Amino acid sequence: MKRGALFCPGRGAYTKRTRGTLPKDHPWTARAEELRKEYGLPSLLELDHDRPWRGEIHLSPDNVSPLIWLASVLDAEEAKATHDVVCVGGNSMGWYTALAVAGALDFDDGFRLMQEMSILQMEHAEGGQMLYPLIDDQWRIDPKQVERVRDALASSGGEAYPSIDLGGYAVLAGTEKGMAHLETALPFVEMGPSLFPQRLKLHGPYHTPLLQPVADRALAQLARLSWRAPQVALVDGRGAVFTPWSADPAEIRDYTLGAQIATPYGFTQGVRVALREFAPDLLVLPGPGNTLGGICAQVLIAEGWRGVRSREDFEKAQESDAPVVWSMRR
Repeated sequence: MKRGALFCPGRGAYTKRTRGTLPKDHPWTARAEELRKEYGLPSLLELDHDRPWRGEIHLSPDNVSPLIWLASVLDAEEAKATHDVVCVGGNSMGWYTALAVAGALDFDDGFRLMQEMSILQMEHAEGGQMLYPLIDDQWRIDPKQVERVRDALASSGGEAYPSIDLGGYAVLAGTEKGMAHLETALPFVEMGPSLFPQRLKLHGPYHTPLLQPVADRALAQLARLSWRAPQVALVDGRGAVFTPWSADPAEIRDYTLGAQIATPYGFTQGVRVALREFAPDLLVLPGPGNTLGGICAQVLIAEGWRGVRSREDFEKAQESDAPVVWSMRR
């Protein structure tokens, strides 16, 4: 059985293309539906299988977050049956999934954390996030791109902030004024079919000081959850590790409802720590979708992990009998 470091995806994972995958007869799906009723929110199965796609509905934080969370939890359970999962982490919202997957929260409380955080964030949604590449065509960090991002943030007058360190991309966030500034301060970059900077639809200024009011409310509202030491090591958005034998549940709670909300999230650092501290055979990526595949490849390239130092090296490794990343969905 291969040793895997498992990382759960964030908000961008669910799209029109990934719909229709939630199992209708799984007991966890049934329980999630019961919990949704408690919040007076629409059926996840109806959203995933029956309701015609409408971005403003399906991608609304209070709907898309549980759709992603449930799909990821189900995939992670499958991954744990076929791999020796040595640590668990996630990107942004994926941290809430990781808490349930690792056992720091049970299914019900993990769902409640994710659902209530999505609602709280919607209530403080002024501003947004955007994506900007830091890499060249071989997925190696380009210092010129890094400098452009630094300059754009420095000249924003405190209206824009770093949000997520996401492999070969910077996720930036800020007020509407800050978003407008970044759109003009950052040179256009074309990568494949995509043009950057790219505003992320229906995303708020997550992981910045602008969400401190959300953190304050979350600590009061969600501290009631039954936090506990994880059953599998957890790697957070700072690269800190919570182990089954040493974790203080109160520290996990305080990080989740504090720094995780209002300070930058280091997904890159989390993957780097997982590689260096746990030496997995591969990175395991639950669905929906496979949004973290290329991003994790970019971290592997920056690390030179197992000789992977370019996009070409990564693609060769993936075609071999010992791939370094396993995306559970396509």
